[in-house]
Amino acid sequence: MSAHVNTLLDRMAEALRRQPALQRGEPALVGIHTGGVWVAQRLQQRLGLETPLGQLDISFYRDDFSRIGVHPQVKPSSIPFGVEDRPIILVDDVLFTGRTIRAAMNEIFDYGRPASITLAVLVERAGRELPIQAQVVGEHLELAPEQRVKLRGPDPLHLEIVQLEGTR
Repeated sequence: MSAHVNTLLDRMAEALRRQPALQRGEPALVGIHTGGVWVAQRLQQRLGLETPLGQLDISFYRDDFSRIGVHPQVKPSSIPFGVEDRPIILVDDVLFTGRTIRAAMNEIFDYGRPASITLAVLVERAGRELPIQAQVVGEHLELAPEQRVKLRGPDPLHLEIVQLEGTR
């Protein structure tokens, strides 16, 4: 399925080039750890952007942080550019409930007030719990509630549909 992911990335890069907000100012990509960073790296290459890639680990911004505690693989966030008045392309691998994106936007605003945030996701599926919509989507998938999409990588990237344990 890695060829399929490359096709989706090409489609996303083309759609991003047409985004009006990105035609003003110098856009910067910010990927959400882990899969979103992998997708953002590929998009940055395709778009030829020279601004260093930003990376977010939204663990401390999650609305369920007090219930799940610190995950042992928490990585530091890195935004190696000024966010203030800059168009940001926020990238994730899968948009499902919208809670990860909400947490990522909260963290971005801790770095400054961007001119705009354009959300780009490799896969979008039904199940939104928050009113969040991506402007750029590689693919829309209809899945059963007990199914999840996993992006495996980093090289090559490939998508898998997995069944949650105990739901067969």
